[in-house]
Amino acid sequence: MLELESLFSVEGLISLLTLTLLEIVLGIDNVIFISIIAGKLPKNQQKKARTIGLMLALIIRVGLLFAISWIIGLTKPLFTVFGFGATVRDLILFSGGIFLLAKSTTELFEKTESHDDENGKNKKSMSIKMAIIQIVMLDIVFSFDSILTAVGLVDHVIIMIVAVIISLIIMLIFSEVVSNFINNHPSVKVLALAFLIMIGTLLVLDAFHEEVPKGYVYFSLAFSLFVELINLKLKKKKA
Repeated sequence: MLELESLFSVEGLISLLTLTLLEIVLGIDNVIFISIIAGKLPKNQQKKARTIGLMLALIIRVGLLFAISWIIGLTKPLFTVFGFGATVRDLILFSGGIFLLAKSTTELFEKTESHDDENGKNKKSMSIKMAIIQIVMLDIVFSFDSILTAVGLVDHVIIMIVAVIISLIIMLIFSEVVSNFINNHPSVKVLALAFLIMIGTLLVLDAFHEEVPKGYVYFSLAFSLFVELINLKLKKKKA
C-alpha cells in the first residue's frame, strides 16, 4: 500500500517520469542491437525476434528488480588482482562489453567489406534461436546497467517496475520503425554499429571502474545522426 501511495504522489510521479525517460535513453543501444540482429533474419521473422527480444528484456529487468538486495551485493568485491577489487557486476559488464565489441566489429566488417550483399549472394543469415540467444545475452548486461542506475535514482521498487514497463512498451512500439530505418539506410547502419562499438568500449571501461559521462556519448550519437539525416536529405534531393 505504501508503495502505491508513493507512486501516485507528486514526488513519485516526477520520479516515474524522470526514470522512464532515462530508461528510454539507456535502452536506445538495446533497440539498435536488437534491430541489427533481427535484420539478419528472414523478413517474416524479424518482427517476431524484436518482440521476443524486448519482452525478454522486460521480464529480465522486472525479475532483477525483485532481487535488488542481491544486485546490490554484486557490487561487493569478489576477488582482488593487483589492488583492483573485481565484482560480479564488473565481470558481467566486461563480458558483455567484449561480446558487443566483437559482434559489432564483425558486423561492421561484413557490411563494409562484403561486395555480394547487394545482390543477395553469400549473405550470412542466422536462425531465430541464435538471434534470440544473442539478444538475451546483451539484455542481461544492459539490464544490470539499467537497474543499478534506477536504484541510484529511486527508492521505491514499484516506481522502477512501472518505469521499466512503460519504457519497454514505448520501445516495442517504435522498434519496427527504428529497425526499418537502420536496415534501409546502409550509412545509418554503419553509424549504429559504430555507436555499439562505443557502448562496448564504455562497458569494458565501466568494468574497470573508469566512468565516462554517458551524456557525452548520447550527444555524439544524436549529433552524428543529425548530420547523417542532412546527408540523406541532400542525396534524396539530388536523386
